[in-house]
Amino acid sequence: MNILEQQLDYPLGDALPEEGATLDVAPGVKWIRMVLPFVLNHINLWLIRDEMDDPHHPGTKRQGWTAVDCCISRPESKAQWETIFSTQLDGLPILRVIVTHMHPDHIGLAHWLCERWTTTTPASSHVCRLWVSATDYHSAKIGSQSTTGFGGEGAALFFASHGLTDPDSFEKIKARTGYYPDLVPDLPKSHVRLMDGKTVDIGIGGNRHPWRCISGYGHAPEHMALYCEALNVLISGDMILPRISTNVSVYDTEPEADSLALFLESIDKFLPLPIDTLTLPSHGKPFRGLHTRIQQLHDHHRDRLAEVMQACALRPHSAADVLPIMFKRELDLHQTTFAMGEALAHLHLLWLEGKLQRQLDAKGVYSFSLPVR
Repeated sequence: MNILEQQLDYPLGDALPEEGATLDVAPGVKWIRMVLPFVLNHINLWLIRDEMDDPHHPGTKRQGWTAVDCCISRPESKAQWETIFSTQLDGLPILRVIVTHMHPDHIGLAHWLCERWTTTTPASSHVCRLWVSATDYHSAKIGSQSTTGFGGEGAALFFASHGLTDPDSFEKIKARTGYYPDLVPDLPKSHVRLMDGKTVDIGIGGNRHPWRCISGYGHAPEHMALYCEALNVLISGDMILPRISTNVSVYDTEPEADSLALFLESIDKFLPLPIDTLTLPSHGKPFRGLHTRIQQLHDHHRDRLAEVMQACALRPHSAADVLPIMFKRELDLHQTTFAMGEALAHLHLLWLEGKLQRQLDAKGVYSFSLPVR
């Protein structure tokens, strides 16, 4: 545990859900941990005991569960879900699927889950719907149906314009056209729209409580965290993580975005929550110390901005030039694309605040330097 983590409280200690099992984290709330085949090797998913109106029997409720986030689409993830269905749900169905945002580890199996738990027999018809922000639903739809899959030549040219010009990287990024649709092959044909401030009632009987949507930007187009005041529980998605900093990036689809400014504004929206809020993150362990973690994230990005500013004060830097300043470890190509996006997010904040100027050189590469006074 690093020094920053020691400032947080992990109420469950080192306990983790076993593969194909769950762990209770709050009344009616279960924790699932699924393996990912990436450097970030897991994702946390959540089950909340729930009930919904039964259209065949007015005045009665259909019992089941709400699932929050899904994992990527791959056979191992589906197999783990099937084990959970048969052993962890008390014989009850998934009633709906809530997704915090459109990244593959969160939405990849939404279509499969919704289809798996939609029933159409006359005696028990029920539509298991996807609940997600409209922005992220349509972004995911574009990504799953795109021939570029948020990669391809457009991404390669964009990163080249910011200094990642070596031919090997360019060709590999250009060829990476199937990344998103491979992990998110399809989306449900419809969704229920989540919006900032909207409440979703989840639970059973007297334990049915409103969960308030809190929008976040900079990491995804329109991320939705969920806070339940009655339980004092925040499902933070990727906006607040206890051990690592959330990736905040600029990409070719929005080439002049001010992603970091949006992210820092967004995490401050959690400051009004109680100091003892139990935060359920998408990666890492459930923790208390939300306000402390928000300050840690501000401090982290303040320090990175200072490093970038200092470097650009000495000479002009492209985003590729900034990589070894911000990231001290060796990066593979997958990590390099995330790092390039993050370097740009820091450069853009300084540029759009007027602390740096941006210039396009004769080779078509942007560099950032102190403004000419």
